[in-house]
Amino acid sequence: MTKYPDANFAVISDLHFYDTSLGCEGVAFKQELGMDRKMLAESEEMLDYVIEDLVDSDITFLMICGDLTKDGEAVNHEKLSAKLEVLLNCGIKVIVTPGNHDINNYGAAEFSGSVKSPISSISAEDFKRIYGEMGYSDALMSDSNSLSYVSEPIPDLWVLAIDSCCYDENSADDMHSIVGGRINKDTEQWIKSVLSEAKKRNKAVIAFLHHGIIEQWDGQARLYPDSLVENRTRIGQLLASNDVRFVFTGHNHAQNITQSNFSEKCLCDVGTGSLITYPCPIRYCNLNSSSLTIITETIADKVRPQSDFLDASIKAVREYIYHVAHKDLLKYRLSSAEAGYISDALGEAFVAHYSGNADMRLRQIVPLDKLSMWGGIVFAIQQKYVIDPLWKSASKENNHTRISIDTELTSKEYYFGEKFILSLKKFVLSHT
Repeated sequence: MTKYPDANFAVISDLHFYDTSLGCEGVAFKQELGMDRKMLAESEEMLDYVIEDLVDSDITFLMICGDLTKDGEAVNHEKLSAKLEVLLNCGIKVIVTPGNHDINNYGAAEFSGSVKSPISSISAEDFKRIYGEMGYSDALMSDSNSLSYVSEPIPDLWVLAIDSCCYDENSADDMHSIVGGRINKDTEQWIKSVLSEAKKRNKAVIAFLHHGIIEQWDGQARLYPDSLVENRTRIGQLLASNDVRFVFTGHNHAQNITQSNFSEKCLCDVGTGSLITYPCPIRYCNLNSSSLTIITETIADKVRPQSDFLDASIKAVREYIYHVAHKDLLKYRLSSAEAGYISDALGEAFVAHYSGNADMRLRQIVPLDKLSMWGGIVFAIQQKYVIDPLWKSASKENNHTRISIDTELTSKEYYFGEKFILSLKKFVLSHT
């Protein structure tokens, strides 16, 4: 296996950048927010905080794992690109890949009072133009069938940016972008050729894309297939068998690190949460020939000191999950009260999962004595396939960790305890 060179870099994902000039008051925008867990109105403020934080760091490059804008609005892409140029001007390489919200999105809109009006989204060619200086203009290799490419931000380290989105299949009939991800066969062959060339040139490779490759919790692929790449097993096999040790992903808005063995080679999927969804994370990474060390800074608790912003971000997740779950559970002929008890537990489970390291003492206890026999059966299914796995995923340390290059990821490698965290305090403080 080619040795990884020393590299300091950062990862952010799911910025969902929104220019408030498109409207952030009135009934229509409030209705939009009512169906979301993201802090859309504050996205620019949070991005500005992150850019300042990154400028003060010692990173060489930044990877952004898709969903750069709210819904692919041209004005949002242009403004975001201009903001990211600050990093370029400070000598920090920015490398992007699209998310399912970013291209050919017929849901792009502006808001005024009670009116939601459609506005222009962008094409794949527009994306390459707008973010030309952020990966595309100096790409070593580019895929003619997608927006995938290869960047070399530091000598001997190739960053494989994989486009996993299905924007070509979006339709004006449904006014929404396709959520799921797929890597077409031509792009898969291109990836294979890239990895073969990397071996010939003795280049180490890391990869990043929008959709997940490895399940973050048991049952995710079965219950939420759109959260993962459709042909994920074959793609995981392709990457791992060609000595790609790490892949960085977004889309799921959760802080979660997981791994899987493919033909006795281990691939680690580092999932990064949304910048505008609790806990609003930035991952700072130090890579060398023996390990990858990850330190996460959360900004939901920092962007507005001495305010209730953190609580508001948690509440947004909890209420969104409650709303979606309650509506779904009523289809199973539960009473509204029964659906409410289970939805509360689901909301807390997703808050824990998103956090990356939850306090198990906060786990919501469902009052079983208030459920009917049928309600108890529905809850048991939810507990087995959703609630328990989500809490289990959050019970390990997914924010601060060191992962060995040569050995499989174990539970011990996820968590280093207080001594480890204190030893890295200087590093963390340098980014706050």
